[in-house]
Amino acid sequence: MSIWWSLHLRRDAASVPLARRLLLGTMETAGVDPDISYDLSVALSEACANAVEHGGDTARDGTSEAFRVTAYLDGEKCRIEVADAGPGFPGATGNRPRPPARPAPSDAEHGRGLCLIRELADHVHIGNKPGRGGAVVSFDKILKWREDAPLVAV
Repeated sequence: MSIWWSLHLRRDAASVPLARRLLLGTMETAGVDPDISYDLSVALSEACANAVEHGGDTARDGTSEAFRVTAYLDGEKCRIEVADAGPGFPGATGNRPRPPARPAPSDAEHGRGLCLIRELADHVHIGNKPGRGGAVVSFDKILKWREDAPLVAV
């Protein structure tokens, strides 16, 4: 079984729950274990929130650049990628990943997203798009299935 989808979303806070609901609906329909679905949806929300906040400049007409979310459920793994058109991560060039994120201080209101993604996913790659710039956060997780999963590969 293989399912994939890609969204091109405005850099707007309303885009975050839209992407999260689409992922949760896809996973529920496919029969993914709810705990795995929840972990991935939180990680996706954090990656999308980063793209909304840091993903580029606002144009003169007041519109924001877009970001892209792509999700693949392929066999026993789910891979999610969030890419934006912002300045990218400092210290990362092309395929060279950025240095490990440091945990935010306990009283900080921001700065925990990448650490949460690393805790919730099995494998995480954080880097910049080659060439024209922008950040790319991709992560994957091994899937577990409900006993009554309708779309499990045999």
